[in-house]
Amino acid sequence: MYNEEKEKPQVIEEGIISLKEAGEKAPELEGVSTGVEGFDNLFYKTIIKDGKVKSVPLGGIPRYSILNITGVADTGKSLFVEQYAITQAKKGEKVIFITVESPAPFVAMGMKERAKVLNAKPEDIENNIIFIDAASHGALRENLPTLLNTLAYAIKKYKTKHTIIDSVTGLYEHKEMAARQIVRSIFNFLKKWYQTALLVSQKRSGHEELSAEAAGGYAVAHIVDGTIVFSKELVETKSKAQLYGCEIGEIVRLFRIDGCRLTAHDTRTHFIEITKEGLIKIGPSIGEKIKSFKK
Repeated sequence: MYNEEKEKPQVIEEGIISLKEAGEKAPELEGVSTGVEGFDNLFYKTIIKDGKVKSVPLGGIPRYSILNITGVADTGKSLFVEQYAITQAKKGEKVIFITVESPAPFVAMGMKERAKVLNAKPEDIENNIIFIDAASHGALRENLPTLLNTLAYAIKKYKTKHTIIDSVTGLYEHKEMAARQIVRSIFNFLKKWYQTALLVSQKRSGHEELSAEAAGGYAVAHIVDGTIVFSKELVETKSKAQLYGCEIGEIVRLFRIDGCRLTAHDTRTHFIEITKEGLIKIGPSIGEKIKSFKK
């Protein structure tokens, strides 16, 4: 039944706030180190020194930011977020890791190996990384209110500062029309709880490699604070081999930051290296590598 009073437009006075009032409630801009070599100097903050405006490295991703980590398979997305989680655990900070694609015991197995390379003590990651296993529990994966209630319980119980979802795409699988609503609910929830968060999203094979688009369209990229794009390319021509400085037949992995609302950032496309130990390293930009060939 139509309810005239309910449908009548209202004035929400508490929704009106001056920049001064909003600024007083805003957290200080600071970086959170990711533990990924070559990455933490790619975000900047502005300072005024000797009366001049200057950009300096932030030292990581902005604290309290919610970033979309997107790309096709085998580009390093999961390795990146796992490396981030281990780095925070080493510092004694609690991390909630929501596993949507692979059950928690199998994610733990890989993380233990990478923790050795990162010189993390076993007790650091065992005590400071908390899994929510949505891959093994359909109620967590298929019912968003249940997942968010469980996440709120875990944040309060463990006093966590970081949340990772790998992958958020799995939460709207087969219902991509609802992707925007699901991502918006997660975004608002994580902001409310002052989490620094990484949301892994999957690209469809038809998507342009270095675009921010993921499964569900641009729902994730348009809502979150920023997007980090991972891609890979099979080098099939001599010209591409010369451009990338490699042999024909090799796989080249690339990375770029596709916007961030909270702070300035490097906009160039960089090379990525995945080491034999399974760690991510960010290399030079394509432009820098081309310049090095000319020397």
